[in-house]
Amino acid sequence: MSLPRMYRIRQSFDTPRLADVAGEVRRQLASLELGNRVQPGQTVAITVGSRGVANVALITREIVQHFLALGAKPFVVPAMGSHGGATAAGQRALIESFGVTEAFIGCPIQATMETVVVDRTPQGIPVHFDKNASQADHVFIANRIKPHTMFVGPIESGLHKMMLIGLGKHAGAVIYHRAIKSYTFLEIIRAVADVVVKRCRVLGGLAIVENALEETALVEGVPVEQFYEREVILLEKARQWMPRLPLDDIDLLVVDEIGKEISGTGMDTNVVGRKFNDHAATAEDKTNCRRIFIRGLTQKTHGNGTGIGLSEFTNRRTVESLDMDSTKVNCITAGHATAAMIPVYYDTDAEVVETALKTLGLTEPEDARVVQIQNTLLLGEMLVSESCLPQLTGNPRVTVMAGPFDWAFDAARNLTPVGCVH
Repeated sequence: MSLPRMYRIRQSFDTPRLADVAGEVRRQLASLELGNRVQPGQTVAITVGSRGVANVALITREIVQHFLALGAKPFVVPAMGSHGGATAAGQRALIESFGVTEAFIGCPIQATMETVVVDRTPQGIPVHFDKNASQADHVFIANRIKPHTMFVGPIESGLHKMMLIGLGKHAGAVIYHRAIKSYTFLEIIRAVADVVVKRCRVLGGLAIVENALEETALVEGVPVEQFYEREVILLEKARQWMPRLPLDDIDLLVVDEIGKEISGTGMDTNVVGRKFNDHAATAEDKTNCRRIFIRGLTQKTHGNGTGIGLSEFTNRRTVESLDMDSTKVNCITAGHATAAMIPVYYDTDAEVVETALKTLGLTEPEDARVVQIQNTLLLGEMLVSESCLPQLTGNPRVTVMAGPFDWAFDAARNLTPVGCVH
């Protein structure tokens, strides 16, 4: 088969970036004047989630140090719904893999999957809350603000979601995802958050927004009374700064790796499309990828292949690297069973590419618009086929760095990752 010739391109973004992350965290925490509410000797539960937030260990350490300076007794709780295999040990191991260890942050980590039901929403939904956090004198919410991979609204993924899914653990995540079948995401998230704020002694929060290069662009201390209004504003900033593909219409997207630290669906549906339909773009998606080939999992996802089912193709080594128990628990909990389904797979990447290109209707393989990316967070450099160039001509954000060249298959007929192709 004649494969399209490829080019390496570089894409630039507007990338505001904090030069002193630790210093800005300290300034933002000071602005909350938490010493007026936290008494010496009181306990404070601090959340850490499962996403690969830039500088998460450093940011968490600064939060811990702030409360230690107030004479409080802080501890960290892994707040990630059913991730980490829905086990306390798995969730602890996950945040430790991000560098959030007791030795580094300077306080204990208390991991549990046990919850208490603190109340019910007006809809009658039981509100689950991490048992250890429920016993603390105060709770401090820290999380990144960004668009959700499934839901659309003024509030998506951030401080509110951490209070629901994160601190709700597996039990909470199950009931809230079930409730979303009957109520809107916004109705559920506001109702549960109202209960948590009233019943669980939430002090305030630290909101984090990243730029398109996965760098910390903004941190903001948010009083608990302003969670909703500030998160609405910060979500718009996150949308403006998030990375995007330079093409809206792609025949074959090759993704070197997916993982839970990259996105809740392994690859961000805000980037690749398929936010509302696993295998087709809708009118609400900005990108249309006719076929997607997932080549592997990240190490930090620990075998959780959530999102593999959003692709049409993969390879045998990816299938064999899946921890299906972890993947199934995550997808079933989220009410998204199809995200765990195994796509068509072949032994080698070359077989996958050749097969995928045969499924494009009247488009000849050598004329296909093909894009290869490392993952949906790292979109600064990528490979594109020759047919993509007309759409990129005149785009001031795109620079052609090299090409044309042939596909980079190794001796085993597998592709070389984007970051290794020169």
